Amino acid sequence: MFDYRRTHTCGELKSSHLKQTVTLSGWVHRRRDHGGLIFIDLRDRFGLTQLIFDPAIVSKEMFEQASRLRSEWVISIRGTVIPRAEGMTNPKLPTGEIEIEVKELEILSAAKTPPFSICEEETDVNEELRLKYRYLDIRRGDIAKKLVLRHQTMLSTRNYMSKNGFLEITTPILAKSTPEGARDYLVPSRVYPGNFYALPQSPQIFKQLLMVSGMDRYFQIATCFRDEDLRADRQPEFTQIDLEMSFGTPEDLMKLLEGLVGTIFKECKGIDIPATFHRMPYRDCVENYGTDRPDLRFEMPLIRIDEIAKKSTFGVFLEQLSTGGCIKALCVKGGAEFSRKDIDNYTQFVSKFGLNGLAWMKYQEGALASNIVKFFTPEVQQELISRVDAENGDLLLFAAAPEDRVNQALDHLRRKIAKDRNLIDPEALSFLWVTDFPLLKWNAEEGRLESEHHPFTSPHFEDIPLLEKDPLKTRALAYDLVLNGYEIGGGSQRIHNSELQEKIFSILKLSPEEIKEKFGFFVEALRYGTPPHLGFAFGLDRIVMILGGTENIRDVIAFPKTQRASDLMMQCPSNVARKQLDELKIKAEAAEIAWI
Repeated sequence: MFDYRRTHTCGELKSSHLKQTVTLSGWVHRRRDHGGLIFIDLRDRFGLTQLIFDPAIVSKEMFEQASRLRSEWVISIRGTVIPRAEGMTNPKLPTGEIEIEVKELEILSAAKTPPFSICEEETDVNEELRLKYRYLDIRRGDIAKKLVLRHQTMLSTRNYMSKNGFLEITTPILAKSTPEGARDYLVPSRVYPGNFYALPQSPQIFKQLLMVSGMDRYFQIATCFRDEDLRADRQPEFTQIDLEMSFGTPEDLMKLLEGLVGTIFKECKGIDIPATFHRMPYRDCVENYGTDRPDLRFEMPLIRIDEIAKKSTFGVFLEQLSTGGCIKALCVKGGAEFSRKDIDNYTQFVSKFGLNGLAWMKYQEGALASNIVKFFTPEVQQELISRVDAENGDLLLFAAAPEDRVNQALDHLRRKIAKDRNLIDPEALSFLWVTDFPLLKWNAEEGRLESEHHPFTSPHFEDIPLLEKDPLKTRALAYDLVLNGYEIGGGSQRIHNSELQEKIFSILKLSPEEIKEKFGFFVEALRYGTPPHLGFAFGLDRIVMILGGTENIRDVIAFPKTQRASDLMMQCPSNVARKQLDELKIKAEAAEIAWI
C-alpha cells in the first residue's frame, strides 16, 4: 500500500495546480465509461474531483482495477493535474476546470451497495431509512453542510464570549434530580443501590453556584437532556449555549446577546441583522398573537371583539361571553376569494385545538356578507369593520371559546394561512424579545402554584409585595428571544437572596423538609455572599436549524433520535445484560423492575 495521505482535498485543485503531481483519497462518487476511458468523480467532505484512467497511460492491471470500482469504494490515487478537454469544463464545481490523470491507484476499502443513492442528493429517501444509516446519509452532503454550519456557529460563539470576558467552564453531567419542569433522565448508582443521578435538563444550579464562586462570567456549550414528548424542533438530547454573568442588568445582557447573535449570523451566513431587537411584553404577545413566540414576518394579528360581540344577537358569541370566554378575529387580507371549501378546511384544522367551529364574514363592495351578518345591526357592522381594519376583498374569521383555546387555535391558524398564501418571506429574519412573563402559573391538576420558568427566577423587584397579595399578577424578570416564531433562547435575573429563594419555594408548596432535601446545598450557598446575577441559554440546535434553512431539528444533529426518542441506527433504547442489572441491584422480570 502506498502512502494514502492527501496532498490536497477533493475541493481545492484549480488551474493554478496544472502539471502538479498530487495524491487524493476519498470515496467513489460516480463512475462513467466513455470511449475506452474511465472517469471517476472522487469525493471527500471538501468537494469533488474528476479522475481519468487512460489505458494508453496506466497498466492493463490498473485499468482493470479501475473498471471494478463501484460507488462508495474508498480509494487513493496519485496523478497529474491536467486541464479538462475543451467544452467539458463544469462551472458548478470549484474543481471544474481540471481533472487528474491517474498514474497510481490503491483500493483502500470496498463497499456494499448502499441502501439508497449517495450521489443523487435529490432522491427522496424515507427518513427512518436515513436515520438507520445516518453515517451514509451524512455522506450525501446536505447534512454534512449543516454540521459544518454547526461547527462555525460554535466557533463564533466561543470567540465572541471569550472576547467579552466569559470563561468556558464544564459542569457535571451526573447530578441531582431537581424539579425544573420536564421529566429527568435517571441513572442508577451501582455504589449506592436504590439511588439515582439525573442527567441535567440544564446547568442551571451549577452556573449560579459559579457566580457564588466569584467566576463572574461563565459560558458553556452544554449537552442537556429532557424526557419529554418530542416534535420537529425538539430532541431528548440537545445542546445549549449556556451563560451566566454577575453584576449586570437585563439591559446589559440583552445588548451582549444581540451582539452574539449578530456575530453568528454575519460570520456563518454573511447576513447583517439589526443591532437591537424589537421588544414586546408577554401579555401583548398572547393578546395580539395567541402565543409567547409569535412569527412577526407577516401581519394578521388576533383582534379581540368582545365589546362589539355583546351588541350582536349572535347566540354562539353571547353564550361564550356569558361563561367567561372571549371572541377574537383574524382579518385575512384578500381572503374574500376563499371558497366555502377553503373555509371548511380551516374550520376542520382548528378543531384539532378544541374549537367547535369558525364564524366568518366576507367584506366585498363595501358590505359584509355571510350567514351571521343578520345578527349584527348596520351600526355594529361598521364598528366591526373599523375595529379589524377591513378593506374590500378581506375575509374575517372569528373564534369563540375559552381564551386559552381561542389563542392556541388562532395562533396555529394564523401561521397556516400565512404559509398557504405565501405571506412569509423565507429570507426575512424577525427577532423579538418577549419580556415581563408571569412569575407563576396555576397547576389545576395538582391544585398549587408552579413556576412559569423555574424557581430560581427573580420577580420584578417592585412586584415582590404581590407574592403575598396576588401571586399570579407577579411579573418575572425573565426574557425570551424569539426568531421567526421559534423560541431560540430564554433567561432571567436570578434570585440572589436566600430568604426570597426560600419564600418562592414555600409558595410552590415545598415543605421545609423538601427544600432541605432537594435544594439545601443551594440555599446554604446563597448565604455566603451572592452577587446579583442573571443568565441565558440559547438552543444551539434551533439556531443552526434556522441558519440552515430547515424546519427539522434532526437535520442539524449528527446522530439524532426519532420523534419516539429512539436511535434507529444503534437500535436503542435496548435491553441490557443481566449482569449489569445485578451490579445495580435491579431485578427485571418482563415489564416489571424491582429493587433486589
